[in-house]
Amino acid sequence: MTKDDMVQARLRERLLLAAAAHDSLVLADATLRAALDGSRPLRPGELAALQGSPLTLRRFRHLALARRQALAPRWAGSTGMLRAADSGGAPARLVTDDGHWTLHFVAQDGHWQVILQLDPGAPFAAALLRDAPPLRVTDGAGNTLLQGRLDADGECEAPWPGALAPAAHLQAHGAAFTVAPAAGQP
Repeated sequence: MTKDDMVQARLRERLLLAAAAHDSLVLADATLRAALDGSRPLRPGELAALQGSPLTLRRFRHLALARRQALAPRWAGSTGMLRAADSGGAPARLVTDDGHWTLHFVAQDGHWQVILQLDPGAPFAAALLRDAPPLRVTDGAGNTLLQGRLDADGECEAPWPGALAPAAHLQAHGAAFTVAPAAGQP
């Protein structure tokens, strides 16, 4: 779809949704929800009423957006491990088992920075970037390694909190890590 096609589609949508004089809601929410979930298609008269009433069409659109949000994948947490094949040196990055998160470790002036990065292709990425909930990364013993909110690029950065280097710390604390909403663990 070209940019002109997208503009035309938006203009058509605005015209359809524009308020009309003496308009009223002509279909019940139950009827609109049944059409959305496919349990009962709209009859020809109902379809004509929907198309002829911008107010009803706006309500249909609202219900469709609410349904899409309710069906969106919910994320409760991801786990990862320091792999047995790791050399014991500083890991450049660790990836969660589901592949949705990456922990990067960067040495700076004798200290470490840890960066949490969200995979933009994760099914819940759009919701996390939009809602920006507080996140927490913990080691296998439950110690907080990083806490914060994702920036617009899907990253969160903080100084490494451990006295040991990242690989040694993770090895000493279960060789595992968890990324989860800060309010609770998965």
